[in-house]
Amino acid sequence: MHRIHREARIHHHLSWSVRTTARLRTKKRMGRGRPGSVASGTTLARVSLSIGIVGLPNVGKSTLFNALTRAGALASNYPFATIDPNVGVVGVPDPRLAELAKLYDSARIVPASVRFTDIAGLVRGASQGQGLGNQFLAHIRETDAICQVVRVFADPDVTHVDGDVSPERDIETVVTELILADLQTLEKALPRLAKETKFAKDPGRAQVAQAAAAAERLLDQGIALSAGAAAVGINVADLRELQLLTAKPFLYVFNMDVAELADEDLRKRLAALVAPAEAIFLDAKTEADLTELPEEEAAELLAEAGLGEPGLAQLARAGFRALGLQTFLTAGPKETRAWEIRAGATAPEAAGVIHTDFQRGFIKAEVVSFDDLIAAGSLAAARAVGKARIEGKDYVMRDGDVVEFRHSATSHKQ
Repeated sequence: MHRIHREARIHHHLSWSVRTTARLRTKKRMGRGRPGSVASGTTLARVSLSIGIVGLPNVGKSTLFNALTRAGALASNYPFATIDPNVGVVGVPDPRLAELAKLYDSARIVPASVRFTDIAGLVRGASQGQGLGNQFLAHIRETDAICQVVRVFADPDVTHVDGDVSPERDIETVVTELILADLQTLEKALPRLAKETKFAKDPGRAQVAQAAAAAERLLDQGIALSAGAAAVGINVADLRELQLLTAKPFLYVFNMDVAELADEDLRKRLAALVAPAEAIFLDAKTEADLTELPEEEAAELLAEAGLGEPGLAQLARAGFRALGLQTFLTAGPKETRAWEIRAGATAPEAAGVIHTDFQRGFIKAEVVSFDDLIAAGSLAAARAVGKARIEGKDYVMRDGDVVEFRHSATSHKQ
């Protein structure tokens, strides 16, 4: 009974915040990805970002995954077509790399990379083991961010697990199950933390216990930690050991018709449903089809449709932003590479991403912004006009910095 009452209360809170937005109109279309193969000829950097693709059955998760990885994951009109998680590692699109490689005549390009995990469809009651709930929760705990695919298109040939299409309800269903799972975790953890606080007399344990109690109060209101923790003074870093699902950064992908993508009012209403989380709008079927075309032809079709940049590129970058990551660049005859670092990282910390010895023996870094380097035409020219700088240990890296590190008695050159 306690669980039923708590779930009803959470649904009430979510309904108040989510359903204030008017019922969204939907149109006909289902995205089904075509099997493909992973693109060859591209070297990927080590993976530091993992995004779990979640959602209700038949919303286009596997179609999106297919488009991202060209791995041909089964896209089936069946609730649990994805039972074991499909995992794919893809390069983060970055047009700067090609320009830099041309400037340095690099032998290869190594983009930053993202690991996407296509996780079995969640259904109401997953926190109690319904459907594939237990597997779902275990797999999502292993990811660093959660990307919920929300169905906006309507297609009578493709069943919806709840009978009809409602983005608001689908968002609420997934968030409610994740909140309930977190509350179960906290119910077990709080008594243990209370004992540890009492007997261990460790200030750190008391801090975790206080954060956990505050998290429980917030979740009981139907508010995910990613959305409300900062406002009530909860430091989610204090909760890291508990692996709470709603503490992870959230992204939302709205799977729409091409015609709906041009509807700015619709997009604004959908974005308001999930704010402050970032919303990406795309047609998964179109994105999957575009991956089968040569790059120039795909760009031409996007331009004709007025869609601009592919939604997949937007999603990869949104994942970086959600996790507070950015890239710096290195270039030379051997390779041009993008390296992932947290926003706010210093030059020695960035050097340590390449090799820990570089951080320990850091002396200085020669830095030039990508834009300045391209405008100058060469590093020598950038130096001549004062655009290349020598930075020390306190320098905070900026996205798009092109860097050469010097450590100990040597310098690192790509």
